[in-house]
Amino acid sequence: MARPLQGREGSGDPKRAAALNAAPRQQYLDLRASVHRKLLNRLNLEALAQADRSRAESEIRSLLTELLAEEGAPISLSERETLFGEIVDDVFGLGPLEPLLRDPSISDILVNTCKHVYVERGGQLERIPTSFQDDRHLLRVIDRIVSGVGRRVDDSSLSIRRFGARPFLMADLMAKKAITADMVQFLSACIKARVNMVVSGGTGSGKTTLLNALSCYIPLDERVATIEDAAELRLQQPHVVELEARPANVEGKGEITIRDLVRNSLRMRPDRIIVGEVRGEEALDMLQAMNTGHDGSLTTVHANTPRDALSRIETMIAMGATNLPERAMRQQISSAIQLVVQQTRLSDGTRKVTAVSEITGMEGDIITMQDIFVFEKMGVTQDGKVIGRFRATGVRPKCCERLKASGINLPADMFEGVTEVR
Repeated sequence: MARPLQGREGSGDPKRAAALNAAPRQQYLDLRASVHRKLLNRLNLEALAQADRSRAESEIRSLLTELLAEEGAPISLSERETLFGEIVDDVFGLGPLEPLLRDPSISDILVNTCKHVYVERGGQLERIPTSFQDDRHLLRVIDRIVSGVGRRVDDSSLSIRRFGARPFLMADLMAKKAITADMVQFLSACIKARVNMVVSGGTGSGKTTLLNALSCYIPLDERVATIEDAAELRLQQPHVVELEARPANVEGKGEITIRDLVRNSLRMRPDRIIVGEVRGEEALDMLQAMNTGHDGSLTTVHANTPRDALSRIETMIAMGATNLPERAMRQQISSAIQLVVQQTRLSDGTRKVTAVSEITGMEGDIITMQDIFVFEKMGVTQDGKVIGRFRATGVRPKCCERLKASGINLPADMFEGVTEVR
């Protein structure tokens, strides 16, 4: 019996087949780089930015056709359209990142180098073939991102986060099984009754997303001041004062810290203050604001449990007030904060509100807390999915009296240990 032919392309050799498959791709990348470089040299980018988009695209398409004819390289119609789209994205947008930003399934984009790009889908990171031409191309895109917000990027400071076009609402979080309807009803009531709240969680756990969703329950007639390192919150209220920290310039001058902004915001007569994250000396100023007429304020802190969140805040207070006794610091915390909402990123990449805890006061030198709602992890499936349930602990919160005084009556069975399997 005659042996089957292996084919002239060397399909029987995996390494050779992979090399042959990569060759056309490399030719396309080389052609794109050459055409893109010549296109940028001939185009007046400043004039294009001011021109009508359709007119500018028509000019780019005409010039692209001319340059491809000069190159004399064989290119299919689909490759031509792909090349046109990539060049338009690079001229008007963020280059290779534009298709990723339009993909609703992608929740995060991480660019390590010009050749290594990762995205997060469904809580899991994966590497994708998207790449930049070189380091200069990547830096050009970075400069375009930061120039619009008055930031600078250099070797000592290179960190950029971009959030989705539409902020997550509580309905979205419930659809993703990150929180239950009872928890949402309780937290929304606490926001309306001006209960001070801290959202706690680890890096990438979704603290800012949850904080933004909670802020939707702030009444529309209130004046709100938001204070952040970089503007990430997008409140829906009409009366919002957005304050943003500023790093020092190249001469080491002009820095505006979060603590400076918290202190100055008190003179702006806000009804509430929302600090994107407390991470230093501003913690004490934030607590004092919560204690002196700015009820219903919100902030986030890096911590793995509600109890750890209080310890972290205590440590941050000590950074700015070294002479303050330990008991006095804890009294400030217990009187200023009523609720700690713990957000956690689980092992399968899902994010859930794993605890809603109430601060009930102090016993001696210890701050006392009680859990209102918790998420209990029950196991992991064979494909790595976390199995668990949300549970009300059966404890009726002390703040229910405050809610009742604000005209909000919650059903009694909300706290009677009803479980919901997830």
